[in-house]
Amino acid sequence: MAEISYEKVRIGIALGGWPFPEPEPQLLWNYTERMESLDVDSIWFTDRIVSPTFTLETVVAMSFIASRTTKLKFGTSVIALPLRNPTILAKELATIDFLSGGRCLPAVGLGTEDEIEYEACGTEKRIRVSRTEEAVHLLRRLWSEDNVTHKGKHFTLTNVTVQPKPVQKNLPPIWFGGRSEPALRRTARIGDGWLVSQATPEEAGVGVQKIKSMASEFGNDIEDDHYGAIFSYCFADGPKEAEELASPYLLRRRDDVSPKEMNAFGTPEELISMLDSYISSGITKFALRPACPPEMTHQQMEILGTDVIPRYHN
Repeated sequence: MAEISYEKVRIGIALGGWPFPEPEPQLLWNYTERMESLDVDSIWFTDRIVSPTFTLETVVAMSFIASRTTKLKFGTSVIALPLRNPTILAKELATIDFLSGGRCLPAVGLGTEDEIEYEACGTEKRIRVSRTEEAVHLLRRLWSEDNVTHKGKHFTLTNVTVQPKPVQKNLPPIWFGGRSEPALRRTARIGDGWLVSQATPEEAGVGVQKIKSMASEFGNDIEDDHYGAIFSYCFADGPKEAEELASPYLLRRRDDVSPKEMNAFGTPEELISMLDSYISSGITKFALRPACPPEMTHQQMEILGTDVIPRYHN
C-alpha cells in the first residue's frame, strides 16, 4: 500500500441509539468527558424522531454536549431534513454553533422510508427531495444574510433575519449522506461534503470520485478532506470473537455485502487496517459506531482512544 497522509484524518464516534446499560444521563456525560481527554474528534447522533428505540433528539443532544465540553465537535448522522422547518433549524444550529465556538457539524439526509414519520411531522415522503433541497438553500441564506425573502415550493419567508449567525468562518458545512446515484449527484450539486454509511472502502472510493467529477461540472468546490464514512467497530482478541459480540448490534441494511467488508472486528490493528483502506479511497473523516453490548461501550472507546486514535491525531 502506498504511504498514506494522516494530516486531515479525524476520528469521531457515532451513537446509533442509547449505547449504555441504563437510561441514566450521567453515563453520557462521563463518556463525552472521557472522549475529550482521549482526543476523540467528534460525537455524532442518529436522528430518529419517531421510533420505539431509545434515541435522543439530535439538536437537543448537541446543545447539551456543547455546554459540557470545550473542544469536542458534534454532528448529526444524519438529520432528517425534510421533517424540519428550516427557519427554526437554522436558528437552533446557529445558536449552538455560536455558543460552542463553532463546533457544530450538520450532516443531512432525506429521512427513513417510513411514511408514518413524515406524517407525524406534518409532511409527506413524496416531497422529501424538493423539501430537503429548498431547506438547504434557506439554511445557508439565513446563516449568511439578513432580511431574507423567499417564496418557494414549500417555504415562504418575508424579510426574515436570524440572529445570532454561526461563528464558523465559512458557515457550518452541510454534508449529505446516501450511496445512491441521486444522493451522489445531490451532494455534488449542493453539498459541502459527503458522509456515507453502509459502504465498503472500494464503494466509498468510487463515490468520492463520482462526486468530485460531478461537483466540478456543477461548479461546486468540495474540499478534498470533506469526505467521511460511518462504520461499526468492535474490539476483541480476534475477529471471530468480535463478530459474535457485534452481531446483535450491527446495522443490517444490506444483504449483498458481508459486514466484514465494511466494519472492523478484532484487535486495534484490524480497525487501523480498515481505516487505512478508507483513507486510501479518499475518506478522511470517520464516525465510528460501537457495536457491542452496552456494558462494553465505555471500554471499547478507551481502546479506540489509547490504541488507535494516537496513530492519526498527531
